[in-house]
Amino acid sequence: MDNDFKSMTSRRGLGHRSISVRWMVNTLSVAAVLLVVANICIYYFTKQYYYGSAESYVVSEANASQTILARLYEDLSANFSSEVRNMVEGFNKQDQMELMSINKNGEVSLSSSGFSPDKEYFMPDYEKALQSEDGLGVYFGRDGGENILAVTTIIAKPSSNYNALRFVASLELIDDQIGGIMLVTLIVSAFILLVVALMGVYFVKSICVPLGRIGTTAKKLAKGDFSERIPVSSNDEIGQLSRAFNEMANELENSEQIKNDFISSVSHELRTPLTAIKGWSETLEGGYDPETFRKGMKVITGETKRLEQMVEDLLDFSRIQSGHFTLQLTTIDLIAELEDALLIYIDKAKKENILLSYNEPEFMCAVVGDKNRLRQVFINIIDNSLKYTEPGGSIEVVAEKNDSAVIVSVSDTGVGIAPEDLPKVKQKFYKANKTKHGSGIGLAVADEIITRHGGTLDIESEQGKGTTVTIMLPLKNN
Repeated sequence: MDNDFKSMTSRRGLGHRSISVRWMVNTLSVAAVLLVVANICIYYFTKQYYYGSAESYVVSEANASQTILARLYEDLSANFSSEVRNMVEGFNKQDQMELMSINKNGEVSLSSSGFSPDKEYFMPDYEKALQSEDGLGVYFGRDGGENILAVTTIIAKPSSNYNALRFVASLELIDDQIGGIMLVTLIVSAFILLVVALMGVYFVKSICVPLGRIGTTAKKLAKGDFSERIPVSSNDEIGQLSRAFNEMANELENSEQIKNDFISSVSHELRTPLTAIKGWSETLEGGYDPETFRKGMKVITGETKRLEQMVEDLLDFSRIQSGHFTLQLTTIDLIAELEDALLIYIDKAKKENILLSYNEPEFMCAVVGDKNRLRQVFINIIDNSLKYTEPGGSIEVVAEKNDSAVIVSVSDTGVGIAPEDLPKVKQKFYKANKTKHGSGIGLAVADEIITRHGGTLDIESEQGKGTTVTIMLPLKNN
């Protein structure tokens, strides 16, 4: 299956990509876009959460320090400047953040780290604090190659040299934590893409590979190779399609065989009477006595009738196939048409030592139909019975009626039909017994005629014991 899948995807150019390639590209593209959007959202909200938590913590520390200094300023016994210095130098959270004091000139005068930055040290949070109503400024940025959070709170008092306190916290640990979360999400995203790809390959193979086989097999069928079949491995829509395709292939193979048999049979059927006609014509042309002439003309007449009947059957079938088959419907007595057909075969049955029995009913059966076509049906059925009944056998014709229909049955003691052939005998060109003369379309035409009259033609048979053909036609409504 893998080779089939690879061949399907490789034999398509960029201008005509296969369903599998389009499905994979589209699915993976959509999945990738969704995962990228999801990762961006995860990064944004994770950063907002962690940075927001850090900001809340540092701001709360700044507010607490501002409150303490406000109380100390109101305490007349306390040295405010000394208290600010002690707060900065004794800051006990140096592992989390750095505390700076800013003088009235906007310069860092003290730092809990012991190192004072340059005078031109960039402090946008201090500028924001000076302009804000609550005296608080917050800044997220970079300093010394790392992300920092800086919070400045104004503590200016008339008698103090200190104008503000600045808290600076490194975001390196938070960034590492966010990076770890994003690494996990990227790994999960890659795993999801892999799963989608594997599921896509399996899904595409389960659909496109059978479709590719169906296409390949269809091309073989089109070229006359009916040996290929699609393996059915599921009960889903693809499995149903494969079964339907196999059934179609079987029907095509069967039709092709029937067609070939028909051509062979018709060729033989045409050759036999033509050979007889040609032979007797040449015989009579060279001179003849009255007895030879009588025999020759009888053969020529009989074989001509056979050819005529064969041509009529072919023409009828052609009309049925083309939709030009029409019926001349009138009210007729079906029993009269049946008896006319029987008259044709009474002498023939006697000559072949076959008992043809018929009990003439005392009732009339008025039906709406084409008398010539219905007589053709009866002739075909009776002729088949005579053809397949051996000398010494019998044929019984019975006509009955009920409140709505007339039923005509023709039963013989002939060779019968094999069980495997019985469902097919009404198919076009099918001949159950290839040793007998006939085109194989007489029953198909007869069944079509009866069907168009609103009736049914049923066949029951047992091989070696005989066959019964039952015709049912609706009576004319009064």
